[in-house]
Amino acid sequence: MSKISIVYHSGYGHTQKQAEAVRDGAAANTNDEVHLIPVDDVDDHWETLEASDAIIFGSPTYMGGVSAQFKTFADKSSKVWFTRGWQDKIAAGFTNSSSQNGDKHSTLQQLSILAAQHGMLWVPLGLAPGNNSSEGSVEDVNRLGASLGAMAQSNADQGPEHGPIASDLETAKLLGRKVTEIANRFNRTQAA
Repeated sequence: MSKISIVYHSGYGHTQKQAEAVRDGAAANTNDEVHLIPVDDVDDHWETLEASDAIIFGSPTYMGGVSAQFKTFADKSSKVWFTRGWQDKIAAGFTNSSSQNGDKHSTLQQLSILAAQHGMLWVPLGLAPGNNSSEGSVEDVNRLGASLGAMAQSNADQGPEHGPIASDLETAKLLGRKVTEIANRFNRTQAA
């Protein structure tokens, strides 16, 4: 059994839907314990993060990077960094923006660098890109072609009831499931 925490910021609800999909994928094995933690509530959950085997970071992409609220959380984590409290924990990330590209890779890079600074072990998405041939479609899993983490797109003029679309949410679920599988494999190896 693994403990997985998903710590995220969502400005308008779109990234929260993505975080919930990551949670659903991570919780596919009912023996695992999964926590969904908005960054606004993180001060009540530092012990939960400390006890987690894996932490999945999520932020919308604003102006080519993580949101200010997520950055505040990242800066607060320096106290954990100082004690190496997240050393060798599993990590992964996801992001959402209103445009197809939206410089989402910059956000995923920020999330992976945060994990690296903490000495965490980054899990990539691990899916081939979808929607990249004449037979592809927006319904393909990983339709935005990410490798570093899960990406989603939501129209800026529509609420979270309209996006991210189903294929982006399925991609997020697959990321959550992969992180849990890796954490469980890592825990079995550590126990042996």
